[in-house]
Amino acid sequence: MIDLLLPTVSQGLLWSLMALGVYLTYRVLDIADLTVEGTFPLGAAVAAEMLIKGFNPVVAIFVAGIAGALAGIVTGLLHTKLKIPALLAGILTMIALYSVNLRVMGKANLSLLRVDTAFTFVKNMGLTNTMSVLVVGIISTLFFSLLIYWFFGTEIGAAIRATGFNPQMIRAQGVNTNFTIVLGLLLSNALVAISGAFIAQSNGFADVGMGVGTIVIGLASVIIGEVLFGTRSFKNSLISVVLGSVTYRIVIAVVLQMGMPPNDLKLFTAVLVALALAMPMFKGKIKARKVAE
Repeated sequence: MIDLLLPTVSQGLLWSLMALGVYLTYRVLDIADLTVEGTFPLGAAVAAEMLIKGFNPVVAIFVAGIAGALAGIVTGLLHTKLKIPALLAGILTMIALYSVNLRVMGKANLSLLRVDTAFTFVKNMGLTNTMSVLVVGIISTLFFSLLIYWFFGTEIGAAIRATGFNPQMIRAQGVNTNFTIVLGLLLSNALVAISGAFIAQSNGFADVGMGVGTIVIGLASVIIGEVLFGTRSFKNSLISVVLGSVTYRIVIAVVLQMGMPPNDLKLFTAVLVALALAMPMFKGKIKARKVAE
C-alpha cells in the first residue's frame, strides 16, 4: 500500500501547481482558460531543452515559468485588447503553442534520461527516487502556495480577486480590469508551465502532446478539493486545491489497481468532473425535497 501511496502523493503534489494555476483563472478570475493545455507542455519543453543543454534545473524551471507567463499575456491581450472571448482566446493561444512547443524541442519528444534534474540533486543526498520526488513536491508546493497566499493579500492581488468577483465594482474604484485580467492569466500560466517542467523531469521526458486533458485534470482537482475540503477562506481554498490534486491522483491510482484500462482514464476524469460540478444541483434538489416533506 505504501509503495502505491508515496508515488501517488508525490505526483499529486507536482500536479497541484497546475491545479493552482487553473484555480486562479477558473475561480479567482472566473475565466475558463484553455491556454493551460499549451502552457503545460511549453514548460516541459523549455525545461527539457535547457536541461539537455546543461543549464541548472532551477534556472530551467524559472525560464519555463517565464515562457508560461508570456503565453498567458498573449491570451490576456487577445481577450482584453482585441475583445476576443476568453474561452476562444485561450483556444487560439493553445493551438499556436503546439507549433511553438515543436519549435522549442525540435521534435515531438525529448528524453531526459541520464540528464541531471531537480530530483537528481535531492537523490544525491541518499534518498530514493520516490522520496526525492516527494521532497521536491512538498517544497515546491509549500513555496508557491505561500507565495500565492502572500501575493493575493496585497493590494494588486486583492484587485485581481475583485475583478473576478465584481468587475463593475472594481472598475468604479478606478482599477484597470484589463491589467488585472492579464496579470491573473500571467500568474496562472506561469504556475502551469512550472508544473509541466517538474512533471517532465519526474517522468524523464517532455512530449508535445502531454498537455491534452490538462484543463480537465486541473478542474477535477479544484472541484474535488472544494467538495471534500471546503472553501471557507482563500487560504482554505488553496489548501483544498492541493489536497484535491492529491486525492484525484489517489482515485486514479485506485481505479487503475482495480483493473480500469489506462485508455479509459480521460473518460473517467470527464465523468468525475461532471458529477462534481453537478453536486451543488443534487444537494439543492435533496434539500428542496426535504423541505417539501
